[in-house]
Amino acid sequence: MRVLVSVASRHGSTSEIGEVVAQVLREAGHTVDVTPPDDVERVMPYDAAVLGSSVYVGRLSASLRDLVQRQGAHLRLRPVWIFWSGPVAANPVSISVPDDVGAMVDAVAAREAKCFVGALDKAALSLSERALVALVRAEDGDFRDFDAVRAWAVGIADELTRAA
Repeated sequence: MRVLVSVASRHGSTSEIGEVVAQVLREAGHTVDVTPPDDVERVMPYDAAVLGSSVYVGRLSASLRDLVQRQGAHLRLRPVWIFWSGPVAANPVSISVPDDVGAMVDAVAAREAKCFVGALDKAALSLSERALVALVRAEDGDFRDFDAVRAWAVGIADELTRAA
């Protein structure tokens, strides 16, 4: 199957999660295009899609929300999975679902919405971003669990293989 992996990532760590998903899907025999949301003109050539976004201030990226608004009707016609990354801590106490995840899941009839713990490099942030992370006391470091990402992607690959 031909799969679109489209990830909105401000500093790159969420895109790296998307790359791992794409790699697993390719290893399972699927053809995968990794394209940022702003560059997706049409989803009709794809049999399935995996959409991802970093989360800032409790919301998914505007570019991913825009992709869903532009292509939502076409995305509903194929299997779609959504993921986001945002919590940054070795053991996050709670993981809150961004306000707009439910609306996005409904808009594309997503099969699943999954949260992955993210990464934060405070040195790479702008002044306003540093102020925000100081306010929420976000931890500096890479807390991503790529084994969990791979396991999730294997589940998607298996489902796509069965559907094919």
